[in-house]
Amino acid sequence: MPDTAPHPDDTRRALGGPGVVLVVAYGVLALAATGRSVLQILSYFDKAPLAYVLSAVAAVVYVLATWCLARGGRWVRVGIAACTIELVGVLTVGTASYLASGAFPDKTVWSHFGQGYGFVPLVLPVLGLLWFRRVDRAA
Repeated sequence: MPDTAPHPDDTRRALGGPGVVLVVAYGVLALAATGRSVLQILSYFDKAPLAYVLSAVAAVVYVLATWCLARGGRWVRVGIAACTIELVGVLTVGTASYLASGAFPDKTVWSHFGQGYGFVPLVLPVLGLLWFRRVDRAA
């Protein structure tokens, strides 16, 4: 008879309460970033290749973070890494977009610290990391 007991890592569920709001927020941002990066790369790539590739990277990170928040369990560590990469990315690209504005002639998800998205890209990784920490401690 198969063992039906949950794996210990599966108790680290990311969903519940604020976790649902985070999954929705990340999901919306993942869709927006993916759509924007695909359009930018297909239509305007020669205008700002670095900025548009970084938009695509942001989209991948948002998709991964959304998945990890929704799945929880064994995905918590990957989600922490995704949120950390996201935070470093938005801080780095945000700073660079002010200091080297010529490299960012068009807006991206992380340029100007996510100003085009109401600074949500700046706040979301912090909330994600706090939520993953809470979920990890609860387990």
